[in-house]
Amino acid sequence: MNPYQTIAEKIKSADAVLIGASNGLSITEGLHLFADNQAFEDVFGDLKRKYGLRCILHGMAARWPSEEEKWGFWSRLAHHYCSGYTATPVMQALKTIIGDKDYFIVTSNGECHFEMSDLAPEKIYEVEGNWLTMQCVRPCHNEIYPCFEQMEQMAAAEANGRIPSELVPRCPKCGGIMQVHMDDHAAFIADTVAQQNFQTFLDKYHGKKLVILELGIGPRNQLIKAPLMRLAAREPYAVYVSVNKGEIYIPSQLQSKSFGLDGDLAQVLNMIAGA
Repeated sequence: MNPYQTIAEKIKSADAVLIGASNGLSITEGLHLFADNQAFEDVFGDLKRKYGLRCILHGMAARWPSEEEKWGFWSRLAHHYCSGYTATPVMQALKTIIGDKDYFIVTSNGECHFEMSDLAPEKIYEVEGNWLTMQCVRPCHNEIYPCFEQMEQMAAAEANGRIPSELVPRCPKCGGIMQVHMDDHAAFIADTVAQQNFQTFLDKYHGKKLVILELGIGPRNQLIKAPLMRLAAREPYAVYVSVNKGEIYIPSQLQSKSFGLDGDLAQVLNMIAGA
């Protein structure tokens, strides 16, 4: 039996699947936050030349000269990568692997592609927030607001990297500045509902057969990979599967219950799904 078949059998016999995902999954879908590549040039070439943007992540963390320019960038980003999105091969393979199993997804990816692939929002914890919600930047209160429809309006009206001033979102409570709900500022509001949903899942499957499927997470990731490895170590019946291209790290204490698959995520997941 090859490792793909073995992993598929482990998943079939598991009580639940816990999925951890980071940048490697986004890259497989064609979204590379760190790259000054052709895709970045095609979408943001004008802003690259005007502001010296080096990559998408640079734009996400930038101190924009105005709110009109800040939302010009964010609305263009959300429109390009989220508007009209349909499940990619890697997402389709993941859904096949999950099947009718109970599952939960913990991810640092903010583009909402899991939800847009018809995976249940209540089974997803976006630990660093996402692009399609916003909050008061102060914050004067702790509510998180959906903003994709507003971003689509902004994107339609954006010109030369700016949106019209009348489309700049304002806090419904204090009238102040709004911020995309991403963990790049001190006032980030934690998603306590998603945190509780995650804890409930962990409590439910404590001591049971749990497959931890780690997708595109680098070896130095302390936000998701380190907690998943600790979980795998303390759960007696857990199976830990790390899938990443070019970098696989499994500590020695987990070797007996782990699988490391180095390769393209879509291809690897297709092999597991078809096994």
